[in-house]
Amino acid sequence: MSPVIASVPAGHVYVRHLAPPDGDTTVTRLPDPRPRADVPDAQWWPPRMLESGWVDAHAADFDVMHVHFGFDAVSPDDLARVASSLRRHGKPLVLTVHDLRNPHHHERELHDAQLGVLVEAADALITLTPGAAAEITERWGREALVVPHPHVVEEPRLSRPRVPHRGYVIGVHAKSLRAGMDPLPVIEQIVATLPEMPGARLRVDAHTDVMTPGGPRHASDLEPRLRELAATDGVDLRVHDYFSDDELWDYLQSLDVSVLPYRFGTHSGWLEACHDLGTTVVAPDCGHYADQRPCLLYSAPGSLPDDGAPTLRDALLRAYHERPSWRAEPEERRRERHDVSRAHEQVYADALAAAAERGVACAS
Repeated sequence: MSPVIASVPAGHVYVRHLAPPDGDTTVTRLPDPRPRADVPDAQWWPPRMLESGWVDAHAADFDVMHVHFGFDAVSPDDLARVASSLRRHGKPLVLTVHDLRNPHHHERELHDAQLGVLVEAADALITLTPGAAAEITERWGREALVVPHPHVVEEPRLSRPRVPHRGYVIGVHAKSLRAGMDPLPVIEQIVATLPEMPGARLRVDAHTDVMTPGGPRHASDLEPRLRELAATDGVDLRVHDYFSDDELWDYLQSLDVSVLPYRFGTHSGWLEACHDLGTTVVAPDCGHYADQRPCLLYSAPGSLPDDGAPTLRDALLRAYHERPSWRAEPEERRRERHDVSRAHEQVYADALAAAAERGVACAS
């Protein structure tokens, strides 16, 4: 009988792609319970599975709980109660450590405490890169299995050739300004470097909410400066709402380089999408991005240069002159996704076997 996995969440693209493309898997994943009546069906947060009482009410419906994302606003005490409920019902907890520093939290203390509870309680740990695994061992003395991030872009787009475009386009997407983002210093440095890259231009995208004066998420320091820069040669400002997936893939393939304007972070689904589509990534040296997929690193804004880490200017000029091509091979991505699926199946089987042994020991 297939083990049933309560994934937190199930609807995220990462979790959906833990199943192989042909659907040949030995596990079943529960769908996300809808958070509340006024939340769209496609939205998975806040996750009901981490609410008080959910495990007790649904223990008969699943075999393993696997936590990925969505515990941002769940207190460490509530997470400890979830872990206690799982142990009481003999349900293993698997944790994938995607973020060692939460990109949505301005300070790290809450996420550190949340991770501390989950890492200690987990029957098995997974992470995406060797660097993150080493950090987990250093911080908590536990070993995490390294399983790579599966592809993000689906077929047929994954195999579709890039469409040639004029010039050399560098992109920075300010999105809706998560706590871990600091795009303005990055944009200013790119603008200062443009004269050294003949034919290059900068495309800056920002969501409507941060660019609308008077709005609750208006970025009062960023918005007027972006509009000033948009009046200069070589800077193309685009203001819009969230891209659909197809719009996002079109956008990424319109770029030669995507610069990640992060102050802190760990791993990146954006980097995976760029790898799928053949867009070079220039990433800060604050996370484990270079462990994740090929990219060029620069010294993160506000950080002290470490062992001669390249400046953003250096990274941009290298990208411009060398034109690295690091696009994923679709067949390799398909094989990798099968391997990722099998690795998770084995983790679940091992966790269930260990839980069964504990149950026998407790009964004897």
